[in-house]
Amino acid sequence: MENNNDMGELKSTNKKQVLLFYCVECEELARKVAAHSQLITLQSINWRSFDDGFPNLYINNAHDIRGQHVAFLASFSSPAVIFEQLSVIYSLPRLFVASFTLVLPFFPTGSFERMEEEGDVATAFTMARILSNIPISRGGPTSVVIYDIHALQERFYFGDHVLPLFETGIPLLKQRLHQLPDADKIVVAFPDDGAWKRFHKLLDHFPTVICTKVREGDKRIVRLKEGNPADCHVVIVDDLVQSGGTLIECQKVLLAHGAAKVSAYVTHGVFPKRSWERFTRKNDGSEKGFAYFWITDSCPHTVKAIENTAPFEVLSLAGSIADALQI
Repeated sequence: MENNNDMGELKSTNKKQVLLFYCVECEELARKVAAHSQLITLQSINWRSFDDGFPNLYINNAHDIRGQHVAFLASFSSPAVIFEQLSVIYSLPRLFVASFTLVLPFFPTGSFERMEEEGDVATAFTMARILSNIPISRGGPTSVVIYDIHALQERFYFGDHVLPLFETGIPLLKQRLHQLPDADKIVVAFPDDGAWKRFHKLLDHFPTVICTKVREGDKRIVRLKEGNPADCHVVIVDDLVQSGGTLIECQKVLLAHGAAKVSAYVTHGVFPKRSWERFTRKNDGSEKGFAYFWITDSCPHTVKAIENTAPFEVLSLAGSIADALQI
């Protein structure tokens, strides 16, 4: 019987060479992923369109990828780009590859998972069904790597023909917080019970504050539910941001309760309609802005838009993705 040392050595030598394809908007992230590991080689696809607007696609070196471990880095940033990427995602496993992995850092319909009344369409479930029907490759089911999916129950939306691998960006945040000069004064705040449920175990060595939303008439008001932010650098943690209204309300409450400064972290900076602009620093001193606003590069359009703009800082998923491709 092999002892543990032998098993460890076997694991370390048993690394996969991975051929990584990517969509147009993920090119920068794909290059960073490849830079993290000599085992990852970038591949290319010709993304063109016919005159009627439908995709005209070509996978380069299709013959040479036979018997290789293949991955595709996707970004479903709008319905317009999903079809062309799905066409490639459904094709790659059928090219006699040894295994196929789909990396979809942001699962975009994640916040539409509830049916409040008959007639509501849970598009998160639709998206999971589409991904569950990716053809199996020679190596078996497709692995689907997703970061911080919005609702934890969504992991059960996927069928048995794919293997969803749920990763998190929180280790990147922890690493960054330890580098701060006031690392010993950090308090983590959760904007609601949902965020606390998802993340508190990953951040349990930090003191915590929990906010809650209460309804007053037609308004939803953010209140402090538990914890003490006084004199601390409070970091609000959530999985994604859209308009950012909740984060701003949460920040006001924390400052009113004596927080020295407030920062925010979200894995997915969606920011439709350039809503990130409301977080850029105020210069007139009338309102205290966020000290830092950390996002990952799961939403490439946002990363481009906020480049070199305070208080934003991008924590790249590249190293984490490179590691996930070895699983």
